[in-house]
Amino acid sequence: MAAEEDKDAPETSADPTQRLTEITLDDSSVVRRSPEVEHERAVAIYDLLEDNVFYPVGDFAGPYHLHLSISENRLLWDIRTEEGKTLGVVTLPLLPFRRVVKDYFAVCESYYEAIKTASPAKIEAIDMGRRGLHNDGSELLRDRLEGKIEIDFPTARRLFTLICVLHIRG
Repeated sequence: MAAEEDKDAPETSADPTQRLTEITLDDSSVVRRSPEVEHERAVAIYDLLEDNVFYPVGDFAGPYHLHLSISENRLLWDIRTEEGKTLGVVTLPLLPFRRVVKDYFAVCESYYEAIKTASPAKIEAIDMGRRGLHNDGSELLRDRLEGKIEIDFPTARRLFTLICVLHIRG
């Protein structure tokens, strides 16, 4: 998986309250993740906390804490204040993400195998496909959150990485 962002489209918020200051994942259903996946999760969370644009649509004051989980084929975005007060839960169906996540996992698997023995040109080609699918998933996420939560593209990329991590069931 890849937490790298599109360097051509940096967007940052001038408002320090419209951002995440904590993010957690529901790990209760995860049996075990590979070291590579754990690394991607840690990098995505670190990068998110360093720089993000995140604000729920409505009359809310941030910064925000976010807990992501999956329940009954839905992605739950539990949004809270820094003090822990619940602001709301945004629910997204997982079905629209299934194809891109499945394709992304397949390309990531090919990439990790290729870096062991393939030529640099083949690795680069697979990596381009991997980044393209990651971008597709990030745009899909932004589209699905429209009217609910505003995020910039780099934030969407990092959040898509975390959604992929949540899909891994050991």
